[in-house]
This record gives sequence, structure tokens and C-alpha cells, in this order.
Amino acid sequence: MSNRGMLRIHLSSLLQASGMSKNKFCQKAEIQHSQLKGYMDNTISRLDTDVLIRICHTLDCSIADLLEYVPAEQVEK
Repeated sequence: MSNRGMLRIHLSSLLQASGMSKNKFCQKAEIQHSQLKGYMDNTISRLDTDVLIRICHTLDCSIADLLEYVPAEQVEK
């Protein structure tokens, strides 16, 4: 984590709210299970805009629903 803050990815909660299974989501969004795990665990280091578009399209959400900027002073240590 840098001293500028971090991006929090809310894919887990969005996927749970959708009621869609992880397998069905991966199929519809055309992403690998390993990619899904990285996004759900918030461990992905480089965001792929094409993947973000497919996630938002599949879950019918906005990028603001998916990503949240957390300033450094608010990041739990």
C-alpha cells in the first residue's frame, strides 16, 4: 500500500447481492476463476479496464459501485 491510499473492490458484496454463482458470473463476464479470486480478495495489483467493463456489464452496476477510493489515513493497518 502506498501513502496515497488504496482502491477497495466491492465485487464480493455485489456478486452476493446479485444471487449469481461464481461459476455463472465467470462464464458471463468471461473471466478466469483466478481473476475473480484476485478481484474478490482485493489482491489484484493492476486493474484491467476491459475486465472492469465486463464486471459492470454482467452485474449491471457502475464503476462507482465496484470501486472505492480509501485515503491513506482511513486504511486499516
